[in-house]
Amino acid sequence: MKVLVIGPGGREHALVRVLLTDPFVREVHAAPGNAGMAAIVPTHDVDANDPLVVTALARRLGSDLVVIGPEAPLAAGVADALRDAGIPVFGPSRAAAQLEASKAFAKQVMASAGVPTAMAMVATTISQAEEALRTFGAPYVVKDDGLAAGKGVVVTEDRVEALAHAEACFAVGGSVVIEEYLDGPEVSLFVLSDGQHVLPLAPAQDFKRISDGDTGPNTGGMGAYSPLDWAPAGLVDEVIDRVAQPVIDEMAHRGTPFIGVLYCGLALTSRGTRVIEFNARFGDPETQAVLARLRTPLGGVLLAAAQGGLEKIQSLTWSRRSAVAVVLASENYPEAPVTGGRIRGLKKAGRLEDVQVLHAGTAVADGKVVSAGGRVLAVVGLGDDLESARRKAYEGMSLIELEGGQFRTDIALRALRGEVRAAGAPPASAAAFPQGAEA
Repeated sequence: MKVLVIGPGGREHALVRVLLTDPFVREVHAAPGNAGMAAIVPTHDVDANDPLVVTALARRLGSDLVVIGPEAPLAAGVADALRDAGIPVFGPSRAAAQLEASKAFAKQVMASAGVPTAMAMVATTISQAEEALRTFGAPYVVKDDGLAAGKGVVVTEDRVEALAHAEACFAVGGSVVIEEYLDGPEVSLFVLSDGQHVLPLAPAQDFKRISDGDTGPNTGGMGAYSPLDWAPAGLVDEVIDRVAQPVIDEMAHRGTPFIGVLYCGLALTSRGTRVIEFNARFGDPETQAVLARLRTPLGGVLLAAAQGGLEKIQSLTWSRRSAVAVVLASENYPEAPVTGGRIRGLKKAGRLEDVQVLHAGTAVADGKVVSAGGRVLAVVGLGDDLESARRKAYEGMSLIELEGGQFRTDIALRALRGEVRAAGAPPASAAAFPQGAEA
């Protein structure tokens, strides 16, 4: 089949790369893509958030499947337009994508489905925000109710900072969700859905803060790793039974079936597994690490989800190797990223064994690859264990140069040291592998 991937980032580069290895995929296109994707597939410089433009492109290319990567096209209704045109699409409708586009809506769905999550209050005024902060106490968790590219959450002990974030959201006509703080390590689990059935991918853990030691402001994600050898046994089954399937059932009951990938952001708290948030698409940079370990050809799986046939796929096959993704960000990210700097060393890093360089915010200017966004690229290292995968990732990163570029040096370090543990649970090495894992 011919597949069109929508999006400009590292998640889409990872999807393109994996789809190219699928023997049932004869051609892959990307729109708008980036410098990394343009080097391996045809790219099309179109407005990915315009439903009519994307549909016209898919028709012109004769696409058998369209895979939508980012959240903005989903919220704009691109998937709706493609479905109306009879083109198979992996990605939820605008109505179903409200699970990400509105945190308040997601809380309503979770309440109806009986999904365990943090207690929360919606605020549209400063007085309501003050009341919510008093109710839950510190640490304060304040979330922009709308789309914020992963940067709309403030977690702080400083009440003034928490109120300032709420006020900034109110100033542009938005609202906030203020909720209780959830302790314990975080886990990301992607669950594919055809609107009725669900199929989990392997869990990962990402790193939201800009600086080492989980300090500094939140970002879209500065690194990730998979598998999670410390995760409790049965975690994936628990999330499917208590979170993913109930949410998919509730969305179908509401008449807005969810077709695509439900990103379950979880906290393994002292009171059990709790949902932090949902996204309506693959997470970035977890996708880069997770897909590096996938052995099942992806194209047919995504097409099955798009066409309502996911029940035919019982499980996915995974490598037992570890993958670590480290993100290189532009100077002054996430506030006001400096772009346009030349990126050197890409070919050297890409030639290393067990290293993948996946572009995100890159472009070509005067024949040279330059930075074009906040998060520039991710280097993924593969290894027989977490230590070797981490070493490979940082070996690759050491060869890449970008003036003012920044990256964390502690991705997966605490896990390597055995310092990450679900509250009240012993480590279990089998927990990270859904059924069908292989050596």
